[in-house]
Amino acid sequence: MKLLVINPNTTASMTQAIDDVAQRISRPETRVVTVQPDSGPASIQGFLDIARSLDGILTIADQHKDADATVVACFDDTGLDALRCIMDGPVIGIGESSFHAASMIACRFSVVTTLSRSIVGITDNLAKYGLVTRCSSIRASEVPVLALESDPDAARARIEAEISGALKNDGAEAIVLGCSGMASFTDSLTAKFGVPVIDGISSAVAMAEALVSVGLKTSKIGAYASENTGISLVERAIVDA
Repeated sequence: MKLLVINPNTTASMTQAIDDVAQRISRPETRVVTVQPDSGPASIQGFLDIARSLDGILTIADQHKDADATVVACFDDTGLDALRCIMDGPVIGIGESSFHAASMIACRFSVVTTLSRSIVGITDNLAKYGLVTRCSSIRASEVPVLALESDPDAARARIEAEISGALKNDGAEAIVLGCSGMASFTDSLTAKFGVPVIDGISSAVAMAEALVSVGLKTSKIGAYASENTGISLVERAIVDA
């Protein structure tokens, strides 16, 4: 299978780090293709960056319509619904997949993200996915996305402080890392705190492969119908009948 992994930002080093995780996690028979837009924001931090990244994301999708599945490697699940209108195969966001993974292995989980400005969008997504009641807290480490690479030791220290607070004070039983740039910390944080620490890239890749393996594709009879179809497949069936 061809698995398209989209990094919505334009930072090549982050795209490479995402690809490293996806290649390591994916099945031997999976061909992972990790790409980024030619133009757009260097990182996704808030609603404006999300809007500025959409054109590049959709252009990538148009160039890779043969993908069997697609992973959106931004925790905001940037452009997720639009991509599901374009692609036939499953489109999995790392935010949605990590929330669902956490809910399957813990009663309550906390999200540790980058900046406080991300909290509103994450909260909205949790509500949309029906998982807001399973989330104990959303904590911001106040580490900008690009600082995860430029000063990883300082970033890790702040992330650890928020994880500790979530476990001690918020009732969390698992931790979701709220940025793809945090993926390299996953194993060591799991060992340090003794609870599941979930990286969205890994969970999204695994879920995408699982859906493809059982033959599931995106439904095209309603909200995710392809553009310019005129009427839905259900409506067409009624007309034809």
